[in-house]
Amino acid sequence: MIRSELVQALAKDNPDLRPEEVEQVVDIFFDEISRRLAEGGRVELRGFGAFSTREREARKGRNPRTGDAVDVPAKKVPYFKPGKEMRERLNEG
Repeated sequence: MIRSELVQALAKDNPDLRPEEVEQVVDIFFDEISRRLAEGGRVELRGFGAFSTREREARKGRNPRTGDAVDVPAKKVPYFKPGKEMRERLNEG
C-alpha cells in the first residue's frame, strides 16, 4: 500500500471528513513518528509494532562499479519491530 491508497481507504471509512482533512491527519501521523525518531525516541503502536532507531558504526565499504574501498560514516537507521498481534496475524492460515 502506498500513501495515496492509505488516504483513499481512510477517506472511504470516514465519509464525514473531507479528503483534505484525511490527508492532513496522515501527514501529521507520519510527521510525528519521524520527529520522535529524529529525537532518538521510540514510537510504539500497540498491536502493530514499535519504531526505533539503531546506530550503525563507521565501516569500510566498496564502490560496486570500481571495487575501490570507500569510508562509510556512522549513522542512525530506522528499525521496526512487529508486535505480537501483527506476527500472529501474518502467520494465520
